[in-house]
Amino acid sequence: MDGPAPRTDLSVRRVRTAALAILDAEGPDALSMRRLAKALDRKAMTLYRYARSKADLLDGVVELVLEDLHIDASAEDWREQLRMLAQQFQSLAIAHPHVVTLMVTLPKASPLGFRPLGTLRLLEDFIELLTRAGSTRREAVDSYRLFFGFLHGHVLEELQEFVDDGEKSADRLQVVLHQLPRAQFPQLRALGAGLAAYDGAAQLRRGVEMMIAGIQDLLTVPTPTPA
Repeated sequence: MDGPAPRTDLSVRRVRTAALAILDAEGPDALSMRRLAKALDRKAMTLYRYARSKADLLDGVVELVLEDLHIDASAEDWREQLRMLAQQFQSLAIAHPHVVTLMVTLPKASPLGFRPLGTLRLLEDFIELLTRAGSTRREAVDSYRLFFGFLHGHVLEELQEFVDDGEKSADRLQVVLHQLPRAQFPQLRALGAGLAAYDGAAQLRRGVEMMIAGIQDLLTVPTPTPA
């Protein structure tokens, strides 16, 4: 008679993948070292060889998910790279909404220089892409923060639309707008259905083009010479 199947050896990647599966299926409140250990058929203390704490584990899950974001730092058309990056981030947010929410809202477990290398790769490639296009490193970092600040805000809004019933939310908003005092809120009342309507893909494209235009302005402004 055959014995029980041997357990698969643990690894950092396997632990993070199992944690991601729990997050995707059940949300962040369900993830604990005890819950993860049960999913992996291990004792909870064993997992601390692969993640020092839950915060460290979440940083690792973020690193795992960020593998789906790519920039070709040597590409000639930096604008197209940012457009593709935005689409990748939107797809990532839809596939892993709980992880993206954690990325945006939770403080990092460690300072920038001590985070997993995978979480720094995108920043490195972004800076390389823009410096090749004529940006200074400082401007490239500022552009990175502005660009991802927009993406983070956008996906949080878009994910909220997925949580809510879109048509019912729009109907409720129209009712609320119609009830606003006309003298104090003429613009909001006039917008009506236009304010209630939401097209996430169109908003993303429009916002990305605005970000690109702003970065382009930085690249074309000459560096002032000392007097």
